[in-house]
Amino acid sequence: MVDSPIIGITTDIEDEYLKLKHHYSDAIIRVGGIPLLIPPAGDTAVYAGKIKGLLIPGGDDLNPFYFNEAMLPQVKPVSRKRSDFEISLLKEMISIRKPVLGICYGMQLINVFLGGTLYQDIDTQLKVGINHKKDYHIIVITENRFLGKGKFSVNSTHHQSVKELGIKLLAFAHSTDSLVEAFYMEDYPFLIGVQWHPERLLDNELSLRLFKSFVEVSYDNK
Repeated sequence: MVDSPIIGITTDIEDEYLKLKHHYSDAIIRVGGIPLLIPPAGDTAVYAGKIKGLLIPGGDDLNPFYFNEAMLPQVKPVSRKRSDFEISLLKEMISIRKPVLGICYGMQLINVFLGGTLYQDIDTQLKVGINHKKDYHIIVITENRFLGKGKFSVNSTHHQSVKELGIKLLAFAHSTDSLVEAFYMEDYPFLIGVQWHPERLLDNELSLRLFKSFVEVSYDNK
């Protein structure tokens, strides 16, 4: 464990409490990393200098303020304190080219930070053939350098999704009704966003491959 990479995981905030589902830290430990929970407070440049990789976990919704849209009534935004902090930390991590993994809300925040937009509520704004709010569905992963390719069943608990991709992001997974399910950044060691929740499926080959790839690249980061 001495040489294991320290992976920062941002936390949510509710009243006087910090919140994070234990599955995220469990996943990092499972593949040999050391999780460090990061509250939405303090100097993000210091955090970025200390950790080897950053995991931005799921949560409620990103405020559409960040992509210049009025908020629909279906949106339940996370605290601006959280999202402002995560955007600042993400900026620091990208500036020094350290690995980043975004899950669900985390994926959406990365996309918007890089100039992309979101569907605020899938059912309101799109005609889709899948209930993305619950249960499982098939995704198709195309050629990429991280996870291989093929068809996989993933868990789905989101009502928002990527609309326009951010700068330098390439989609490499889609649902069968054509929503973006995963992307990565070109010319970057490891920056991936996934729409499903791999941390809850650690006995799944695809999930383990994702976390192993993330921690291995973080270990190589000096």
